[in-house]
Amino acid sequence: MVCAAAALALAGCSSGDDGKAAEPTDETVVTATVSDAPPSPASPSASPSASASASSDASASPSVPVPASASPSPVPVTGPDQKLVTMTVSGGFAGVNRQVVLRGDGTVRTTDSGESAVRRTTAAQFTTLRTLLGDPALDDVPAFAIDMGSADKFQYTLQFDGRTVMTDRSSDTPALDRLIGALEKWLPTN
Repeated sequence: MVCAAAALALAGCSSGDDGKAAEPTDETVVTATVSDAPPSPASPSASPSASASASSDASASPSVPVPASASPSPVPVTGPDQKLVTMTVSGGFAGVNRQVVLRGDGTVRTTDSGESAVRRTTAAQFTTLRTLLGDPALDDVPAFAIDMGSADKFQYTLQFDGRTVMTDRSSDTPALDRLIGALEKWLPTN
């Protein structure tokens, strides 16, 4: 048990050294793994040594908790029917009209050319999508960011957190681009 706690602590330290983008993902996964761990009797016995190593790690690297508080956290789910985000992709040379809806039960409904499908996310995928939605940088994204002088670009309309955002991805909005990229992966490939 102590070896497992030490391995987890070392894994957390090494992934933090890989780069800034890896920190929130690794910390989120560790948090989800700890909360999802079913054997509660084993956790208390490993807990004292894990807390001792965690407290020594925390004192050795006080900068680790600071990014965690500034990092995005998953948006809360209020119920299975909640629409966390709806993204509609339209336009382009062929005139597409596609839609992705992420619901509170972890399902993703896609619609493309009149055909719809419903798929279920894994727990990790659901947490990742909710974390992308919880990025505080999305608050700074303008409601309308479309280059009116350009033709045949896809237009993305996203509805989340009580607001609507329209973009053609011509402006520099990394948080929105990450969210759009993650949602596009759920669309069927034609």
